[in-house]
Amino acid sequence: MAQAKGSGEGRIALVTGGGTGVGRGIAQALSTEGYSVVITGRRPNVLEAAAGEIGGLTGNIVRAVVCDVGNPDQVAALFAAVRAEFARLDLLVNNAGSNVPPVPLEEVTFEQWNGIVAANLTGAFLCTQHAFRLMKAQTPRGGRIINNGSISAQTPRPNSAPYTATKHAITGLTKSTALDGRMHDIACGQIDIGNAATDMTARMSTGVLQANGEVAAEPTIPIEHIAEAVVYMASLPLSANVLTMTVMATRMPLVGRG
Repeated sequence: MAQAKGSGEGRIALVTGGGTGVGRGIAQALSTEGYSVVITGRRPNVLEAAAGEIGGLTGNIVRAVVCDVGNPDQVAALFAAVRAEFARLDLLVNNAGSNVPPVPLEEVTFEQWNGIVAANLTGAFLCTQHAFRLMKAQTPRGGRIINNGSISAQTPRPNSAPYTATKHAITGLTKSTALDGRMHDIACGQIDIGNAATDMTARMSTGVLQANGEVAAEPTIPIEHIAEAVVYMASLPLSANVLTMTVMATRMPLVGRG
């Protein structure tokens, strides 16, 4: 899956949730390929540190813009900043997201439900709207959008109804975006990630609840594998698209009955 060095030279990418975890790994991989990268998130110190470290490693432009993607005014300001500095956007990676504690469905509060819908679904929709407006108007026209679906877009874990609902919805957003973007040279695909090694998945090694009620440890994979897959998806010409891709730990319990 290795790509030609510099395949992103002269191109602009925006990665939401780009200060930590998978988002940071994707931002660094894109920057290594020559992209000018904008990362966004809600914590300024984390974002600025990530931007400085990635830019120092790659020697390419990495900008940090604070934004809560569930807030329409902040998303508008984010895209205004991208437009003002770069005048275009070639790649949007809708990666930002959050979860609620793994509790029984009936114990999830309305505030928790609203928060995860805003972070995982509304944010991706708002960013996609703004990306469409910019990509349709720029010259050359078009661009690519990649959504982080997670394997929860396919199969739920126990006690994950809010997260799973939003990730299933992301699949619908991906397909609608791919359809509506066709005539504007906007391609949209989705990467479903299984057990990338991040702070959020640290508990996998000590054991997590399984569908049969048992608690079992699960394997993880390095973030670099996810980042390489995104770089591959982004490297394609706009006449080609990876609609869905699943990158997962081979031995994790996704396929089959356990």
